Amino acid sequence: MYVVMVYDLRADRTHKALKLGRRYLTHVQNSVLEGEISKGDLEKLRNEIEDLLEPGESTIVYELSSDAVLDRTVYGEDPTDDQRFL
Repeated sequence: MYVVMVYDLRADRTHKALKLGRRYLTHVQNSVLEGEISKGDLEKLRNEIEDLLEPGESTIVYELSSDAVLDRTVYGEDPTDDQRFL
């Protein structure tokens, strides 16, 4: 399945969410990650997010059953384009 994860943590803690998200997804914008993920890994990610959050912080995970239902338009360089890296 394809997911988009957005997070809002205290400024001094955003690196923790980014580090967690990068284990499963691709970092595409400030506080935004996306990518394909298995159901098992998604469950692990959800549990780790719950453990990470402190009062007043939030994370949203949008799930799409497949990337076929995703209409994604990128203007400028696409951070998920693996061809940029040699």
